Amino acid sequence: MALAFDEFGRPFIIIKEQEQKTRLRGLDAQKANISSGKAVARILRTSLGPKGMDKMLQSPDGDVTITNDGATILEQMDVDNQIAKLMVELSRSQDYEIGDGTTGVVVMAGALLEQAEKLLERGIHPIRVAEGYEMASRIAVEHLERIANKFEFGVNEFEPLIQTCMTTLSSKIANRCKRSMAEIAVKAVLAVADLERKDVNLDLIKVEGKVGGKLEDTELIYGIVVDKDMSHPQMPKQIQDANIAILTCPFEPPKPKTKHKVDVDTVEKFQTLCLQEQKYFDDMVQKCKDVGATLVICQWGFDDEANHLLMHRNLPAVRWVGGVELELIAIATGGRIVPRFQELTPEKLGRAGLVREKSFRTTKDRMIYIEHCANSRAVTIFIRGGNKMMIEETKRSIHDALCVARNLICNNSIVYGGGSAEISCSIAVEAAADNTQESSRQAFILFYAIRAFADALDSIPMALAENSGLQPIETLSAVKSQQIKENNPWCGIDCNDVGTNDMREQNVFETLIGKQQQILLATQVVKMIIKIDDVISPSEY
Repeated sequence: MALAFDEFGRPFIIIKEQEQKTRLRGLDAQKANISSGKAVARILRTSLGPKGMDKMLQSPDGDVTITNDGATILEQMDVDNQIAKLMVELSRSQDYEIGDGTTGVVVMAGALLEQAEKLLERGIHPIRVAEGYEMASRIAVEHLERIANKFEFGVNEFEPLIQTCMTTLSSKIANRCKRSMAEIAVKAVLAVADLERKDVNLDLIKVEGKVGGKLEDTELIYGIVVDKDMSHPQMPKQIQDANIAILTCPFEPPKPKTKHKVDVDTVEKFQTLCLQEQKYFDDMVQKCKDVGATLVICQWGFDDEANHLLMHRNLPAVRWVGGVELELIAIATGGRIVPRFQELTPEKLGRAGLVREKSFRTTKDRMIYIEHCANSRAVTIFIRGGNKMMIEETKRSIHDALCVARNLICNNSIVYGGGSAEISCSIAVEAAADNTQESSRQAFILFYAIRAFADALDSIPMALAENSGLQPIETLSAVKSQQIKENNPWCGIDCNDVGTNDMREQNVFETLIGKQQQILLATQVVKMIIKIDDVISPSEY
């Protein structure tokens, strides 16, 4: 145990209970951290690209998730190591910011860590490696700006948007009907987008799923789907030109807040009480009828008496509708959510062209479709599938496609996929490294770090080739030499065996901001990890 002494020669403790702690310093600490990060990246490496494998994750309570979405895999993994947790957060931040590229960003970070380890072993200082990586990432991001293409689209001309969404969906489980899924995602985003402000509110797109049917039965509904049925089986199943009262007050007699007791000692008093209660219900239903409502949607339940009265007064009703769904219905129909019956007025009613109850084949499941709304800026994507896992994975895939379409509306620049952008950046960074080598002795050390960054960029196309069953080194070398020879930044890995390496012909697009974000986030995290040189942790007994 190392002791320190003050100026009077008295010993004092620097670390409390230090014999109970384990400590890693210097290169050992950096190597341990790097190997943790690489281990996480190795798990996700096989999930990259259109031929990537899926992972099956079982939660402690037995729920099974099958996915190849990087953010979901890392979210569900029970990671204990602190550096591995940084990689999880890296994937999550890519998911929050861009929505796509969550696997690629972790693979990229893993490759940068691998290259950094080699440099540290050669005795290059971590700060120099971090500086070189920072410089190389700037060169790569600027190069992406130069090779990016812009495309114009409108409400009716959105083919490039569909092509980019199809690239995103090609690596997902839903890739057999990626064209129809991409069209649904793009139409949904354009329905809620404000093209003048280049803004998309994804909260207005509700993604609902129901087990049964085929994946091809997935549809886009310009309105809201509620997983409820009419409160009484004899109520009409279809209402044209509905005036909807959206209520958050229950169809029940008011309950006093104070504690109370009612003594009923005669039959007459009991009958009076029953009549009083009936009058309450009568007044409630009559208020809804008086303002012109033809459908009531309520957040709470109804008393049987109220349900019976609603049916007899020919006023269809839906009960137990969630708060989020109520808000979406209010946005779509242009109605107002009413907290008290006294405040109900004709102006607060929502309007919809058609409200219908739909049943599904032989099951007893029913859903309410609210369509042709006054304000069509709230839409629902309704997913069908063979089992719950399929639907959950399709929801994640649709979310990625929606995010990509949103990013393209905000910034309509694209780069070409299939690893072509990474290879092009790698060539540009290598050229910049050679210039650095010639400039000065001080910058000579940075040359190694910049060169290592270029080698790390090659790991993405190499992983794509590996996952597609191609010879990774041979394929990468051929594509790289083709790019240099033809000066063509669109040559990538032919994962789908189409017969051409030109990603323009294959229509493999990726968003520019997504690719830039990947490089910047991965570089930030790697810089942070390699600058840690001391790890103090409680020892395990």
